[in-house]
Amino acid sequence: MPQSLSKIYIHLIFGTKDREGMIEDVVRKELHSYMATILQNWETPVLTIGSVEDHVHILCMLSKNHPICKIAEEVEKSSSKWLKTKSSELTNFQWQNGYGAFSVSQSKLEAVWQYIDNQKNHHRHESFQDEYCRFLKAYNIDFDERYVWD
Repeated sequence: MPQSLSKIYIHLIFGTKDREGMIEDVVRKELHSYMATILQNWETPVLTIGSVEDHVHILCMLSKNHPICKIAEEVEKSSSKWLKTKSSELTNFQWQNGYGAFSVSQSKLEAVWQYIDNQKNHHRHESFQDEYCRFLKAYNIDFDERYVWD
């Protein structure tokens, strides 16, 4: 085959260090735009981004040229540096080490999109920790919760 073609949707999730509620409404929209630009530069187009104070969800199409570990590292590193310049209250901002990346079927794309766009309402009823563990269990990922959080 003379060319490489792929269409792999990923639901990427990562939280703030110690789950501190540092992502405030005043910076949220701009943060999402900044992250989308980073991901676009890594050939990973964004469909939607949603966040609350302590974590972010990204629905994107995975690049065929870059591994998810490098993409996640770059979006976390670059957005963290950027956030630190936005306010004196964010000078110590950090993302938690690591991330969750979950495959999304074409048939489930709309449901995941709506789920991400509805983060604020969703987290009135479920903590980030409970949500993330639910994802790990739904995807049959073996984990020890003692090592999931930092």
